[in-house]
Amino acid sequence: MFDIAIIGGGVNGCGIARDAAGRGMAVLLVEKGDLASGTSSASTKLIHGGLRYLEHYELRLVAEALAEREVLWQMAPHIVWPLRFVLPHHRGLRPAWMIRLGLALYDRIGGRRLLAPSRGLDLGRDPAGAPLKRDFIRGFEYSDCWVQDARLVVLNAVDAARRGAVVRVGTEMVGARREGGSWTVSLRSLATGEERAESARILVNAAGPWVEDVLAARLGSNARARVRLVKGSHIVVARLFAHDRAYIFQNSDGRIVFAIPYEDDFTLIGTTDVEYAGDASVAKIDAAEVAYLCDAVSTYFAKPVTPDQVVWSYSGVRPLYDDGEAAQSVTRDFVLELDAPTGAAPVLSVFGGKITTYRRLAEAAMGKLEPWLGGAGPAWTKGAVLPGGDFTVTGFETLVGALSREFGFLPQLTIRRLARAYGTRTREILLGSKSLEDLGRHLGADLYEREVAWLMDEEWARTADDVLWRRGKLGLRFSAAECTALAQWMADRGVMAPDEQRRHV
Repeated sequence: MFDIAIIGGGVNGCGIARDAAGRGMAVLLVEKGDLASGTSSASTKLIHGGLRYLEHYELRLVAEALAEREVLWQMAPHIVWPLRFVLPHHRGLRPAWMIRLGLALYDRIGGRRLLAPSRGLDLGRDPAGAPLKRDFIRGFEYSDCWVQDARLVVLNAVDAARRGAVVRVGTEMVGARREGGSWTVSLRSLATGEERAESARILVNAAGPWVEDVLAARLGSNARARVRLVKGSHIVVARLFAHDRAYIFQNSDGRIVFAIPYEDDFTLIGTTDVEYAGDASVAKIDAAEVAYLCDAVSTYFAKPVTPDQVVWSYSGVRPLYDDGEAAQSVTRDFVLELDAPTGAAPVLSVFGGKITTYRRLAEAAMGKLEPWLGGAGPAWTKGAVLPGGDFTVTGFETLVGALSREFGFLPQLTIRRLARAYGTRTREILLGSKSLEDLGRHLGADLYEREVAWLMDEEWARTADDVLWRRGKLGLRFSAAECTALAQWMADRGVMAPDEQRRHV
C-alpha cells in the first residue's frame, strides 16, 4: 500500500511527490499524458514575485514568491537564472512615483540577497532603448528569474523517483473509492488498456484544470472551492532585439505584456488572460489574442510586430481559485481543500497556485496531511538541489568550460544547450563518447540518438513532442520531416510500459 497517491504530473503534483518521498513516504504519482503536458509547460517561464500583484494588495503572495526566486535559483541553477526586466515609462499609465514605490517594495519584502536591485534608466542612452520608439526616454529596471518550466516539473519527478516514488505516465485514474480507511484507486494504461488497482492511505488531486472533473467524475465528490479557468496564450517571433534583457510593457487596459529573449534566436511575447470554458487539453490561441499581443508590443517597439511574424504559439489554461474577480485580477494564490470525513481516508485537492511557489505549496500540502502521515520526516526541500543542479549559481560558465574540455568534439552551442537542460547530468548522456559518431544517428538540429534514448530511459519521454517541446524546445529548429523521423525512431525503439519503468537509483 502507498502512503500517498497523487493524480496529476504537473508542477504541483510532482512537487508534492518529491517532498513526500523525501520525508520517507511511499508515493505513487500518475499522469494521464506526459509530465508537464498541461498548464505547467504553458507558462511565461518566469520565477517572479508578480509586480502587478502589488496593485491588488496581495503582499503576502508577492513576498513569498519573491523569497522563492533565490531558493529555486540555488536549487536548479542550470534551468533557473536571473533576468533583468526593463519597464519603459510614459505618461497616461501608472505614474512614475507608483512604479518607484512598487520597485522599492519589490526589492525589500522578499529578502533579496543575490539578485541585483532595481534602478532607473535613461532609455536615450541605454542599449535597452534602441528597439523602442523614440518618445520612450525614461524607464526602470529590476530583477526576476527565468525558468525552463517543463524541465522544472520533470526534475521534481526524477528526484521523487530517486527517493523511492513510483511515477507512471500515460496512466489514467479512472476511479477511486474509500474502503476501510484507505483508497482503492483504479488505473488504466493508455498504451495497453490494461487496468489495475492500487491502495493508498491518502489521495491528492493535483489535476490542474481537471481538478473538479476528478472530484465529480472519478470520486463522486463535490468540492466547496471552485476552479476558474483562464487561458493564457503566448507567441514566439524571430529575435526583436540584441541585448539579453526582457521588457515588461504596461497596456492601456491595465494589463502587462512581456517580451523576453527566448532560445537564443527568438522573442517570447505574452500573456493574455481570457476566460475559458471547455476541454483544457485542446486550448489554442485565437486570432484576437495574436492581434492583441502584436498590438501591445507594437505600442512600444519602433518596428511593429505583426501576426505574420509568429513562428510558434502556445496556450495553457490556468486553474485559478475562483474568488469572483475579473480574469486579470483573479488571485494566483493556492487553496488546498481537504475532504476527510471522520474515520475515512482523506483527499486533498489543489486549486490555483503559480509555478514560482510550487515548493511552498508542496510544503503546505504536507502540513495539511500531517495528521494522517505518522512517521513523516520534517520539511527538507529548501536548499536541496534538483538533479543536475549541484553547482553554485555563479558556476554555470565553469561547468560549460569543464564539459567543453571533456567533450571537445561537440560545438560550443551544443555544450551550452546540454548544460542548460541537464546541468551536471550532461555527463550521463555523453559518458564514454569521443566523437559525434558515438552519439548515434543525427535526428535534427543538434539532437542525436544518444540524448533521445537517455530521455526515454531516464525522464519518461515517449513521443516526439515530449522531447521537442517539453524536455527542450528543439521543435523550433526541427522541420516537419525531421519531426516525423524522430517519432518513427522512438516508436521503433519502443518505450517501457509504466510497470516496467525502472526506479532511478
